[in-house]
Amino acid sequence: MKSPIADDPKKKELAQKRHFSLRINLFFFVTFVLFSILIVRLAMLQFVQTKIHKAAENRNGTQTIQIAPIRGNIYDSSKSPLAYTIPMQSLFFRIDPSAQKLDDLIAIADRLKADVFDKYAKPNSKSPTPEEIILAMDIGYDYHKVEIKKPSYYWVPRRIKADLSSDEIAFILEHRDEFKWLDVTEESIRTYEMDDDGNTTIATHLVGYTNSYTSPTAKEIYKDSPMVQEYLSSEKVGFDGIERMYQDELRGRNGSKTYPVDAVNKIIGRAEVAAPVKGNNLYLTIHKDIQKATERMLEEHIRYLRSPSHANDLYMSVGMQAASGFAVAMEVDTGRVVTMANYPDYDANAWTGGMSASVYKEIETFIPNGSIRTAKAKYPDEKENAKHPSSIVFMGSTIKPMSVLIGLKEKFFSGYGKVYYDTGAFSFGKGGNSTISNSGKAAYGDMDAAGAIEHSSNTFMSEKVGIPFWAKYGRENPAVTAKWAEYMAKFGMGIKTGSGLPGELEGSNDFIKNAVKDSYQSAMVYASWGQNEKTTTLQLAQYTATLASRGKRMKPLFVDEIRDYQGQLVRKIEPEVLEDSSSEFAKEDWNTIIHGMKSGAEGIEELPFNVARKTGTSTQSVSGGSVENAVFIAFAPVENPKLAVAVVVPEGGFGRYGASPIAAKIFQAYDAANDGILTKLGGGKRPW
Repeated sequence: MKSPIADDPKKKELAQKRHFSLRINLFFFVTFVLFSILIVRLAMLQFVQTKIHKAAENRNGTQTIQIAPIRGNIYDSSKSPLAYTIPMQSLFFRIDPSAQKLDDLIAIADRLKADVFDKYAKPNSKSPTPEEIILAMDIGYDYHKVEIKKPSYYWVPRRIKADLSSDEIAFILEHRDEFKWLDVTEESIRTYEMDDDGNTTIATHLVGYTNSYTSPTAKEIYKDSPMVQEYLSSEKVGFDGIERMYQDELRGRNGSKTYPVDAVNKIIGRAEVAAPVKGNNLYLTIHKDIQKATERMLEEHIRYLRSPSHANDLYMSVGMQAASGFAVAMEVDTGRVVTMANYPDYDANAWTGGMSASVYKEIETFIPNGSIRTAKAKYPDEKENAKHPSSIVFMGSTIKPMSVLIGLKEKFFSGYGKVYYDTGAFSFGKGGNSTISNSGKAAYGDMDAAGAIEHSSNTFMSEKVGIPFWAKYGRENPAVTAKWAEYMAKFGMGIKTGSGLPGELEGSNDFIKNAVKDSYQSAMVYASWGQNEKTTTLQLAQYTATLASRGKRMKPLFVDEIRDYQGQLVRKIEPEVLEDSSSEFAKEDWNTIIHGMKSGAEGIEELPFNVARKTGTSTQSVSGGSVENAVFIAFAPVENPKLAVAVVVPEGGFGRYGASPIAAKIFQAYDAANDGILTKLGGGKRPW
């Protein structure tokens, strides 16, 4: 059935008009609602959120500040700390140029000084003055409202004071509303373990020190480092020793603070922080107790040598000028260095915060590690300084075991029987116009090769090694020098030890200089008993260990293992043989030279195990004359060598008196620290 409307055209037209009107009204209503919402939103933006969106309009993005990582610690072999990082709280200022008034900042500086620093700072802490505080704020004006250079950036907070006390922190936080734009932030400082004397640190020269990366020296040191892009102007980097050698391991990885900033680099929100990764920890091969005993003995013995009360002693006439000393002890089988000590010493903490000019002037001559490079005691002026030798001296008679070994290998003489008659003097050169003699012009008569070492015969070395070697390898020809240097290198002389310590020298060889001055024959004669080769104390220790192992030259090791800050093992440092020349020399030849290492040595005979040793007295020309340096090498026990020791005391006189007692104390300290290992391995004192 059809609808009536469908049949009536008028009714149909009226219904359509009604539907159209309804749609029009609905459209206008929706439009009105949407327009009303828009008006309300515009009103909110105009009157309520203007400041927020004005800042958003000017926003330039973000600025990221790198956070230096916390440096890893350095421990000795017993896990005692030698260098470590201590957290400290520092006060920083944030620049807000649109909200900060100069008078308000000056008032804050005055109050910081009077109400905080003067009342609550740590004892002996240096607090900045109000003038210094304003300058540290870097706001473009000084305390007296004089305009100075405008800051080039705003987002980096400025340090006002480091190492705040807990009372200073508490007061600042309690009055946070009054101390606007100030933040307390944790930093870290490098600290070195003090020795018992309270004036020096332990293993100062080996551990090294840190200093500012902004210095020209640091920029030169690290210019080729793959991590140089991460270094920050505010951080400290290794400048010497282990601190420099293991910089990449110790440093860790940067953290960051990312601040939202506006178009003028004003901080407008809270920072997002990515924590830095702490550096790895190093466990050294040196032992704290052995190191302290060595340092103490060096100081005590040098003072003893200089004491006027002993001036009547035979050796004191040449030992009283001693003012420095150097000692290194190295394990024969592993190459682990258990002590490296220098005298004079100093407090490495003096570098923290920047060393004063006056302190630097007092210690500048012995800041370098004299065990591996040139160092001296402090003298009043350059003229006096020229009268004294440095830490690198001639080997002296300590070369004689090697000289005899070379002579045996070259078949210049045999290792048994009376092969030489020592008259106390030997002449050489054209017409025999040059003569050398033994110490004290002593004549030893008949001797075998081992006896030549024990009696330290200069004449034997000259006539039985120096002259034949010169004749065999070219006479007045550079080939003599080259062949002798080849032998030296097998035992670590004239080349670096391979330790990796920064700044290590390879010693020096005066062979050519002496040959030009006199002749190759003369130079070879003097070289055979140690008056051509200048060595570092570490080289002497490596040489001694090579003798003890019968030809295995080990790499000196200073780090045993590396662990991350959670204690997980990162790397174990394994012993490394640099060269093995043991098979190049006959077993009986090794026996001969070791049997001859029985020189008289103060303190050595009292030890409860057998010690192979060689004393040396190296003569050296300085301004105004010549001096005699005490040199000493030894290893023990003879039957099963474990520890090699080298001691150098410039101007110490005879090695028997000037250096040997120091070595004896090192052997004692090592034995005590290792449950009597030398005594056990040696099986007690017995003939050898």
